[in-house]
Amino acid sequence: MSESVSVRCPACRREHLYEATAYPCACGAPVAPALDPHAAATAVTHRVWDDEWIGVRCTACGRENEWPRPELGCPCGTVLRVPVARAEPGHGQQADMGSSAQQADPAGSAGSAQRKAPAARRVFQPITIRTARDAVTAAAVYLRWLGYRDLRRADQRPPAGIGIAAHGLLAQVDPTVRPASLRDVECLWLTAMTESVACVYFSLAGYAPEARARAETLGVPLFVLDLTGTPQPVNGLADELDATGAR
Repeated sequence: MSESVSVRCPACRREHLYEATAYPCACGAPVAPALDPHAAATAVTHRVWDDEWIGVRCTACGRENEWPRPELGCPCGTVLRVPVARAEPGHGQQADMGSSAQQADPAGSAGSAQRKAPAARRVFQPITIRTARDAVTAAAVYLRWLGYRDLRRADQRPPAGIGIAAHGLLAQVDPTVRPASLRDVECLWLTAMTESVACVYFSLAGYAPEARARAETLGVPLFVLDLTGTPQPVNGLADELDATGAR
């Protein structure tokens, strides 16, 4: 568990006591970045995807994964980026959504990535969703739990939400407050078809009836992200993926 540090907001000068969120490693141990108590927090004025993630090594098993960079919301409205003692950027521009235990390369060398889920998976540990960023993180953590180890941001941006890619898989995470539409599901499926990969959709607000019906005919697993961060299967394809994991 990380130690608490004092964080001062550069905008209003308020001080906050902050402790980094711990995320579950593939081995089941909690992992949290080491915070730098001597460096000053900075205000987040704009977001760059490559700056959103840092490499953190699990002290229990030695795996290194990419996790969200620590942030804190000040009551004055400023979002603070909390400095870490050792911030390691992703492995190149395409390592945004996390590396494997073997630090797998992006799609070009993804053949060496380990995607097979453990025979007996540990209990899934969800990430509470408070923001759109949390929804993307929750979906990434779930996909890693299923056995996908080379997660990264997808090359093509979907019409809605954020795309996540892994070897053999394209996922779309829609954190908006509107149900995913028929077009959303079809666009994901078409993109996956052009890349010869499977696909899966995560929505925070559910799906329109015609989108659910079309997903059945196209073979697209649908999940709804509840606010606890636990993906709930919407169709039989999602039930099967949840039960079997990555294959």
